[in-house]
Amino acid sequence: MPDFPFERLRRRPDVEATNLFAVDASDRLILDEAAAGLATAGVGEVVVLEDHYGALTLAAAAQLTARLGAQPEVRVYQDALSGEHALDHNAADLASSVPDLARLTGAYRHVPLGAELFTGARLVLLQLPRSLAALDELAGTIARFAAPDVTVVAGGRIKHMTVAMNEVLRRHFGELHVTPARQKSRVLIITQPTVSDSTDQAGPAWPRTVEHPDLGLTVCAHGAAFAGTTIDIGTRYLLEFLDRMKPDAVTAVDLGCGTGVLAAALAQRRPGLQLVASDQSAAAVASALATMSANGVMDRVRVLRDDALSAQPDASAELILLNPPFHIGSSVHAGIALKLFEDAARVLRPGGELWTVWNTHLGYRPALTRIVGPTHQVGRNTKFTVTVSTRR
Repeated sequence: MPDFPFERLRRRPDVEATNLFAVDASDRLILDEAAAGLATAGVGEVVVLEDHYGALTLAAAAQLTARLGAQPEVRVYQDALSGEHALDHNAADLASSVPDLARLTGAYRHVPLGAELFTGARLVLLQLPRSLAALDELAGTIARFAAPDVTVVAGGRIKHMTVAMNEVLRRHFGELHVTPARQKSRVLIITQPTVSDSTDQAGPAWPRTVEHPDLGLTVCAHGAAFAGTTIDIGTRYLLEFLDRMKPDAVTAVDLGCGTGVLAAALAQRRPGLQLVASDQSAAAVASALATMSANGVMDRVRVLRDDALSAQPDASAELILLNPPFHIGSSVHAGIALKLFEDAARVLRPGGELWTVWNTHLGYRPALTRIVGPTHQVGRNTKFTVTVSTRR
């Protein structure tokens, strides 16, 4: 799609850096392979999944709008809230600065994963997630609700694609065609959804649920939730320190909550505490809600989808727990952790505590001291360090 101004797209509000990009070769390849479908698709027949920063949605919407002479009603699902915001920012910028794209902001809408997203869909453009569980949930939902003649054009960077992805897709579709590679990217063309009567009657397969008797916790997880129904080893280590975390606190935040393990465990341990569990991932939020319900703490934990803590007032929490990611997409980058530290510092009250677990080699202590306040180590094992930072 050579005429679309891909070079104008940006990542904001996600981290921006010289080695991080808003568009890659897989976006262009997906759009090229979907060209025939876009040339015939009608209003409301195109769905875009896991668009990183808007390249797929906006280029497809621009082509459809020009051909149809009307708003194409492209439906979009992005797990990351930062991706939704980047798409909206890019659409607004292009609509205001490129006359031919003036109608972009009304050409698409964000829709949660489910029947509304896929009903009547005949063409789905998908940036392949790296998680097989996430792919399984997406593929199963497409097959269950999209039109019988739906075509899925799914692509990604070859270094992140595996044969196991093909196996997952074949659970839900009868035909899969692998296209030639281009610029280290590849596309899969998938058709013929297969949904048995027994599968339809059984209801959704997600979230999955696993009990952890050693911790007295039940964990629920949708496909794209980090660590699934397991408890990652960093979180498990931080759980050992719950009783030491600001004993007089009455408000707390589980920042980047994932499936909600830390929030659920803290709520069980300290009944007088009111908690917020926050994550930008739609799958994480849905998982955390299910986890709170399964552990009987829904009345004391409010689960929010938020970009860091943007919805929380300044100086509003006494205790924040954080197991920060150390990568952005496929790139190892400290930017996301620093962003979370800065928001934690803003939301903590003076004297409030930020408890953080991090891979020791990342050396976050100087940054925590600079951004939040005095930081000291309270635990260290062969892989992780746990620190507590006190807000000045």
